[in-house]
Amino acid sequence: MSSQRWVFKAQHGFFTHDSDPESWAFRATTLPLLGIKSRQYATDMVFDPNGEKTQWQRLEHYVRTMNSANPAHQRWRIIYLIRHGQGVHNVKEREVGREEWERHWSKISGDESAVWEDAELTAEGEQQAEGIAAFFRTGQVSLPDVIFSSPLRRCLRTTEIAYGDVLGERRPVVKEKLRERLGVHTCDRRSARSYIASAHPVFEIEEGFTEEDELWKADIRESLDQHIVRATQLLEDLFERGGQVAIMSLTAHSGAIMALFGATGWKKVPVAAGAVYPLLVVAEKDSVETPS
Repeated sequence: MSSQRWVFKAQHGFFTHDSDPESWAFRATTLPLLGIKSRQYATDMVFDPNGEKTQWQRLEHYVRTMNSANPAHQRWRIIYLIRHGQGVHNVKEREVGREEWERHWSKISGDESAVWEDAELTAEGEQQAEGIAAFFRTGQVSLPDVIFSSPLRRCLRTTEIAYGDVLGERRPVVKEKLRERLGVHTCDRRSARSYIASAHPVFEIEEGFTEEDELWKADIRESLDQHIVRATQLLEDLFERGGQVAIMSLTAHSGAIMALFGATGWKKVPVAAGAVYPLLVVAEKDSVETPS
């Protein structure tokens, strides 16, 4: 027997991030106009015959046109990957160093000066999220049609601040599979559903979201390959949503963004805290053999 599934491929030729290096010495940041490349699209002759539209207006129209061509078998999405602002755990890791963080500090909830279990944003992290809001406020790039966030507090708060001007029009959705790498690190253990609903009422919480965190284990850390499988499942869910979605925003974590890069065939580029990284992803239906 055969069944069909979505296969995801990040596209080159649309953003200057094409040339980003795969190096931990590098951090991708939010670029002017999100680094959109100056180029023509196949739809320009009809949509913008006099050359009056902006590059972003033309790209958005092109993606929406491609989406309508064969939606049952091919779907296009511009994805804004937002890494949350600096969290309390980031500060502690920088203080003690990566080796000591992994050996001891990541496994406990906090110390006498800070708590980093389901870490919150620092003041600097909130400022970084404000920077995202200011960037979108310029109106130079298209706003997302839909907004999704990891359920961890640092992502929820980043989303609230970054999209504060439009949350009345677009209610963000909490997605469990958008979480950071699971297990061992207490900063990646999420709060209860009831807490999230009470503390962040602007969010819609996806169906099936459990009250307690049933995924995080104190003694087992999810591998990158396992995380990529989870990221692929997330994309399958998000791309199944029909309608006229051309641009989606995902507020996530460094590890989650790496997993999404892996799920779409993109290179493993480290993204700075509080940065917006655009990715154009095309999903196509592919037949796979399944046991009968």
